[in-house]
Amino acid sequence: MVLLYEEYGIDFINKLNGQFAISLWDKRSKELILIRDRVGIRPIFYTKKNEELYFASEIKSLVEHPDIEANISPEALSQIYTFWTTLTPKTVFEGIYELPPGHYLIFGRDKMVVKPYWELKFPAEGDYSTLNFEQAIEQFNEILADAVKIRLRADVPVAAYLSGGIDSTVTTSLIRDIVPDMLQTFSVGFTDRDFDESNYQNLASEFYKTRHNGFKINSSEIAEIFPDVVWHSETPILRTSPAPMYSLSKKVRENNIKVVITGEGADEMLAGYNIFKESKIRRFWAKQPASKLRPLLLKKLYPYIPQISNANAQFLKFFFGYKLEDTNSPVYSHLLRWNNGNHVKKYFSEDIVNQLNGYNPIEALVKELNGKYDKYDFLAKAQSLEINIFMSGYLLSSQGDRMAMANSVEGRYPFLDYRLIEFCASLNPDYKLKGLDEKHLLKKMAEGRIPEQILKRPKQAYRAPIQSSFIAENAPSYIEELFSTEKITSQNIFDSKKQTIY
Repeated sequence: MVLLYEEYGIDFINKLNGQFAISLWDKRSKELILIRDRVGIRPIFYTKKNEELYFASEIKSLVEHPDIEANISPEALSQIYTFWTTLTPKTVFEGIYELPPGHYLIFGRDKMVVKPYWELKFPAEGDYSTLNFEQAIEQFNEILADAVKIRLRADVPVAAYLSGGIDSTVTTSLIRDIVPDMLQTFSVGFTDRDFDESNYQNLASEFYKTRHNGFKINSSEIAEIFPDVVWHSETPILRTSPAPMYSLSKKVRENNIKVVITGEGADEMLAGYNIFKESKIRRFWAKQPASKLRPLLLKKLYPYIPQISNANAQFLKFFFGYKLEDTNSPVYSHLLRWNNGNHVKKYFSEDIVNQLNGYNPIEALVKELNGKYDKYDFLAKAQSLEINIFMSGYLLSSQGDRMAMANSVEGRYPFLDYRLIEFCASLNPDYKLKGLDEKHLLKKMAEGRIPEQILKRPKQAYRAPIQSSFIAENAPSYIEELFSTEKITSQNIFDSKKQTIY
């Protein structure tokens, strides 16, 4: 790497493929260079004090310095209760910053600059790759297979995660093409059947004849380890999903495995999340206000909707009709989800509210985008938001790298090879989301490669129990402590007078 820098200067970054957090000291120019990988798998945090730059891979290291304090940023809190994460370079702590994905920082005697070296761009609407669907499948397969091959390079055994879904099953199948020897796979399931996918995990393991290590976690265990999960995440977490991943990496490490291949990234690159389909349906609603298909489309997307009591119609109208006509907004696809957190902000303390002074994270984001997505089609806009905000800020940190590295396990992500990302971005959106069929291209590529039951199964979002973990007879003692009037008052983040008991 040093030799590459000597030969190409800062442009050497463009020759790298993978996940990295790099610090280089240029003795000639007396400059420090920090570099973060393209999609933000590896973290770099920094702060500046008295003309000195401090940096680390964890915020905990920075706040060990006597001059660096960990004070909560009200704006960051507001962002987290909107986007589930902060907007880079902001972190939850005032004055401590995160180097954005695909950026480098140069610090010298008289300067500090932060610049992008890579940015994911989608084509303007209609200006897509000229590849037909069959050609796109072939190229996608070639790039993904090579991405898997590259990520199998290691001087230690490499294992794989099996979630029971299409993505990790496909990566496992590609590993088996390259590595004929016995492959170890790992998975976590749940004692709660509503969340459990163990049957599909075991099916994939049997299909590929892997040495499988599966286990189940219950709500009490999630609650018990959650403080450790937050400690390693270094940010407020609004879901319990990272907890099972923390337990999973611990199980991996106990089996003397240090590297695992995972399937993260496919949902973002190939429109696998329901939020992409929601956006498509809401746009149809806006264009066809009298159509009888309006509620039927949502019932197809969410089969459980008819079970939502007698207030069904009102729920649909209120939730999915929020800012329905605002289809030109660059954040239209995510408005429903982002608006959900507003009810929590009503419980902020008077001090936090005063410091926010009317700050609106969504308005701030739209202003920052400044028309950047205007020429994109609706799916590209939604994918850009999901990739640039949620994926790097939450999925790859709190739920990904942080939970793996907490147990000294390195996760590797073939779907996040930058060549594959750029390729997927160039494609016709119908190749990714055909009607309401998500990840259409990946499914076609996987035909005959993965078990039919997994290929045809309804998509199940990865979730973990929340209410049963914390609001139960056997809830951990720290819950009562955290919700005590004394604790809430002393922290001064929420207003103890506005407590609601469930």
